[in-house]
Amino acid sequence: MSGEILLAREGAVATVTLSNPGKLNALTVAMWRELAAVFNTLSADDALRCVVLRGAGSEAFAAGADIAEFATERNTVEQGKTYHRELVYGALCAVGECRHPTVAMIHGACAGGGLELACQCDLRLAGKNARFGVPINRLGFAIAWDELDALLPLIGRAAALEILVEGRMWDAQEAYDKGLLTRLVDDDMLATETAATVGRISDGAPLVARWHKQFIRRLTPKPKPLTEAERDANFDYFNTEDYRIGYDAFIQKRKPRFVGR
Repeated sequence: MSGEILLAREGAVATVTLSNPGKLNALTVAMWRELAAVFNTLSADDALRCVVLRGAGSEAFAAGADIAEFATERNTVEQGKTYHRELVYGALCAVGECRHPTVAMIHGACAGGGLELACQCDLRLAGKNARFGVPINRLGFAIAWDELDALLPLIGRAAALEILVEGRMWDAQEAYDKGLLTRLVDDDMLATETAATVGRISDGAPLVARWHKQFIRRLTPKPKPLTEAERDANFDYFNTEDYRIGYDAFIQKRKPRFVGR
């Protein structure tokens, strides 16, 4: 069964579920595109007061992108630009710029693009068995500028370097200690705590919640805009031997042996 984005509505609360059975809810091209469309539609709905983003089941929020698609959907520089600058960043913007408060409910694995999506939510609640990381150094490619720009303001320079350069997965307690999570609870209490959080948000004035999001975005400093040359250089890894080594090793489930070229 291919992945899909599920939408459920209960009163003034919408729940968006990332669902890709058997692949830890890894996001396909179609899912990235649909997620952006769903959040853009929800953002325009003035009757909403809160949106919950979660993964299907309890094994994962999302384990990142569906890497099995890379051979056909993300195999060249031009495909890479479309994939990251339009599909992935489009979804991140839709979640991050949603006018309504957003809550990420995190079970299990929350890695790569899944972690980037969670970081675009206003609040992140996780069970104690959740795991976090962006281990793309083992695949031989770098995070896209736009995605790093979305991640860095939340986790900070030191944590960003650790999570990207070391490529280690963090447990939930470490993620909480480093400021990645809003709240950490026992796994069997995650649904209850998420519902209570959503209830408190929904009891507040919806216009005020939207204004507060707008104010905070306005006062968050942004770096100097990137040049097109810098943006293009972001995808130079497609022409490296290491990228092919990393991808092949992932597909064949073996450890990559990078050569530095």
